[in-house]
Amino acid sequence: MLISKDTVVQLHYQLSDDSGLLESSQGSDPLLYLHGHQNMLPAIEQALEGKSKGDKLELTLAPKDAYGERREDAIQSVQVKHLQGAKKWQPGMMAVVQTEHGPRQVKVVKVGMFKADVDTNHPLAGKTLQFSFEILDVRAASEEEIAHGHAHGVGGHHHH
Repeated sequence: MLISKDTVVQLHYQLSDDSGLLESSQGSDPLLYLHGHQNMLPAIEQALEGKSKGDKLELTLAPKDAYGERREDAIQSVQVKHLQGAKKWQPGMMAVVQTEHGPRQVKVVKVGMFKADVDTNHPLAGKTLQFSFEILDVRAASEEEIAHGHAHGVGGHHHH
């Protein structure tokens, strides 16, 4: 079966940038995702379209096709009490801030008594990323998966 809209793809991946390996699914559960439902970067879905079980794929994405260029105006001042994830903050730490668009990961740049400057760029913004994929399985999605817009099962989305 070929990867196309409404198929569930099981794959192992590795993600690297110029500094080396950033993350990998090797040694843990493979990733499971529903194709064609914006669960992956569009450039990745495009590259995986039409592939099948057993295929391996290398993909290099420029920032514009991945997480965008770094924006210098992305430094924002927030109240320290709104930072989630630690008791005491240091520059360079990652925090979570609730925004009107849901939780957002930010990097602490500077910390004062009450306010902190945070960088709202995606941690991978401005980076050229290398992905390598190994497709382990492709199957038709269930009606429930299509209705929910994501894959169910190990490595996929879990409902509690």
